[in-house]
Amino acid sequence: MTSIQPLRFPENFLWGVASAAHQNEGNNRNNDFWQWEQTGHVHDGTTSGLATDWWNAAHRRAESDFARAAELGLNTLRLSLEWSRIEPAENRWDDAAIDRYRQLLGTLRELNITPMVTLHHFTNPLWLAERGGWLAADVVARFERYTAHVVDALGDLVDLWCTINEPMVYAYLSHLVGDWSPGRHNFPQTFKVAATMTLAHRAAEQTIHARQPHARVGLVKNQPIFDPLRDHQPDKMVAGWQETLFNRRIFQAVYEHRLHFPLNFFAKGIAAGQEDFIGINYYGRHTVKFSLRAPFTMFGEPFIPPHAEMWDEPWTDREIYPHGLYRVCMAAAKYKKPIFITENGLADAADARRPRFLLTHLAALHRAIQAGADVRGYYHWTFVDNYEWVEGWSTRFGLIALNPETQARTPRRSAEMFGAIARANAITPEIVAEFAPDAMDAVFSQK
Repeated sequence: MTSIQPLRFPENFLWGVASAAHQNEGNNRNNDFWQWEQTGHVHDGTTSGLATDWWNAAHRRAESDFARAAELGLNTLRLSLEWSRIEPAENRWDDAAIDRYRQLLGTLRELNITPMVTLHHFTNPLWLAERGGWLAADVVARFERYTAHVVDALGDLVDLWCTINEPMVYAYLSHLVGDWSPGRHNFPQTFKVAATMTLAHRAAEQTIHARQPHARVGLVKNQPIFDPLRDHQPDKMVAGWQETLFNRRIFQAVYEHRLHFPLNFFAKGIAAGQEDFIGINYYGRHTVKFSLRAPFTMFGEPFIPPHAEMWDEPWTDREIYPHGLYRVCMAAAKYKKPIFITENGLADAADARRPRFLLTHLAALHRAIQAGADVRGYYHWTFVDNYEWVEGWSTRFGLIALNPETQARTPRRSAEMFGAIARANAITPEIVAEFAPDAMDAVFSQK
């Protein structure tokens, strides 16, 4: 073991956790997701309720969780702002909501934790949803105005901004397969929403830079791997379609300023901008084969390869595939911009597979850095078990276990391990031996 060299990360690397307002704050009653929960759309029948109770200032649960993160050695935390709190009715701003966000961001600053702030993480104010949400004619102007208000109010505490989280995930789940509000099944609307969110990103980026010239601004894109089952033209074709439409088109629009089919059917063009980083969310690989039974996924039907390690319910078609993180980083590296892994994690209530998952994915990330990818930070999803959209409380992503009824927190072993990595700014043989000894070869192999 003594001959194995640690995998050291760059100096000033950011080690953190990611979260979202609706999943953490609790009682977000004024957005479309809260309304969606109340009408029987959550798989386990639960509602978000208090979530992790980060909003109630008197309880100070957010502040306590932030302090735990600092004690572990984490130096950054990604959170989002809830538009429906800040603008609860059209053209009405809530100063008390801004004050609470100032408290949260100020606490992070006091703990020497760099905040990364997301302006839109899936939820829409009810007043906007009633106007059509991301199909409303003036939604880009409304988002730009919201961005300006937020930056003017909070910009002294934040200089690392994500505009929109996972536009294709939102468009796909809300307007194609109908799992999220408003529950549509409309292919043209799906790409109209994606195109509109891309334009809203550009408007927000320009607004932020006009007010904060030195701010760092980027878009967050979920980057699944789509691989064909066989070296067979139909399988390769559908995997290519999925990769192009789900991943490549957004990157081309934002980082190459080019709109291609089908986004160009819904937007005339996108202006050149000043993206300062690329945000990547990565959760795994999908192996697909051609099938006429799968029109909503471009005729790519999921297939579970023999001996593949798959996720548990409800994502059983998603493979745990650490090398995919290397692949998406190297693909993004061609844009010559800093990269942040803004989400990566595993739903694992027992914490049985998470240590190995974390170690092997971080080893893949280290290989990408060694190969030239300018990766500046890694955000694990998530810190405390939170409410997982339409999966409810049945999936547990946290480094810290949560009892939603009592709000009791119990750190998992993976929290101790992640803290050890962050404090060392490295994966050491000792860490692997203590937390996942069976991962030793996988972590320190250079393949």
